[in-house]
Amino acid sequence: MRNQSRLAQSRMAPPRPAGHKLRLVGLALVFTLIAAACGSDSDQTDQASDTSAPAATAAPTAETTEATEAEDTAAAAPLRVVSLSPTHTEMMFAIGAGDLLIAVDQFSNYPEAALALPNELSGYEPNVEAIAALEPDLVLIGGDFTGLGDQLTGLGIESWDGPSATSLGDTYSQIEQLGALTDRVGEAAELVLQIKTDVDRIVADTAKSEIALTFYHELDPTFYSADSSTFVGELYSMLGLENIADGDESESFGFPQLNAEFIVSANPDLIFLADTKCCGESADTVGERDGWDAMAAVQNGNVIEMDDDIASRWGPRVVDFLGAISAAMQEASVDA
Repeated sequence: MRNQSRLAQSRMAPPRPAGHKLRLVGLALVFTLIAAACGSDSDQTDQASDTSAPAATAAPTAETTEATEAEDTAAAAPLRVVSLSPTHTEMMFAIGAGDLLIAVDQFSNYPEAALALPNELSGYEPNVEAIAALEPDLVLIGGDFTGLGDQLTGLGIESWDGPSATSLGDTYSQIEQLGALTDRVGEAAELVLQIKTDVDRIVADTAKSEIALTFYHELDPTFYSADSSTFVGELYSMLGLENIADGDESESFGFPQLNAEFIVSANPDLIFLADTKCCGESADTVGERDGWDAMAAVQNGNVIEMDDDIASRWGPRVVDFLGAISAAMQEASVDA
């Protein structure tokens, strides 16, 4: 009988900036794992009908105890997992649980092994029938704003919801939760420690300016950005950069849509483009925008083309993103 442990889930529909397919705004949520063991009706019947004296049994040895524990763990761990989140697909492979995945969503393109899996599912408009047809033990959701979890529960399928991170702490927590779900607790702990070590090293090795450099992080060509209250904003702040988006006073849940005049007047030292793959933006296209050629970042060659996927996911490659920011800071030419 399939293990029917249940996960407490919270759902929230995050705003999605126009023109960009991978933007989700989530708030930090706490997940608790409720273990529920399923017994066998036939076993109970046999025990009730057997009135003979129990046979003598040898005391369990360390070897038999370890074997029993291993069998119990194997029975509880999901064997067939579907991921509807590129970030969680990356986490699964990073903790050595990639072999449990039987299908992923259409945007799960890393690591290379993920591309070999069926990848026609949508995380934004999930088809519960298509998911159920795969007969998964567990479905990973990257922010359940459609009620998918409840639908899956009705079909007897477990789900786990890991919304967009709002801090590095969320990243660590989600990695650890996936480790617990997939019997990769040790591997998850090692990954978290490695990320923390790498992050601390990058922060320590990044030279800080006496006067903080300013920057603009672009999510798409309609000038959606991310302020310091967001996950990506936190990473920039760790390196001592000053975010021009913090000057926006609109109710934007951390992702304001700025206007060109505001950005030009703010005249940031650095411009980071997180819309190179989705929207074809580059240092050249930015320089061709009206009035942008006069900006310090454009004139000094400080328009940095980022990888959209790495910039929008909060998994293990957050280290790569932080490293790219640090490298841009060290190489930047800034007017005195």
